[in-house]
Amino acid sequence: MNIEEHQERIIKEFNLFEDWTEKYKHIIKLGSKLEPLPEDDHIDENLVKGCQSRVWLTASLDGDKVIFKADSDAAITKGLVSLMVRFYSGQSPETIINTNPDFIAKIGMAQHLSPTRANGLASMVKQMKIYAMAFKSKLTT
Repeated sequence: MNIEEHQERIIKEFNLFEDWTEKYKHIIKLGSKLEPLPEDDHIDENLVKGCQSRVWLTASLDGDKVIFKADSDAAITKGLVSLMVRFYSGQSPETIINTNPDFIAKIGMAQHLSPTRANGLASMVKQMKIYAMAFKSKLTT
């Protein structure tokens, strides 16, 4: 599935819910299903800067695809990072760099996040793109 199909699938998934209470419950549920991040990866170097909650994010290269893993100490934030991991993981560095998560605006999430959560989400996306840039340069050298 390409990244644009991922965007459409996420939009359809969130459109199934009537209101933002249900959508938040879904986000929390997504976080509860996030693959556990090994305790060894809960280190300061993996913390996403700019998040009010603690969010750990790691990235590795599997062939020419970036694989992200993450965790957070807050339920909604864990759900948000889970959604971003699902969106970007398994994509090429080039695709990650060139694709913004437009589904955030299309499902109305941008209007329903507090300013601190919105900043944290932007920081997650920024960090994922930084990892992708590093892997892109590694693949092209």
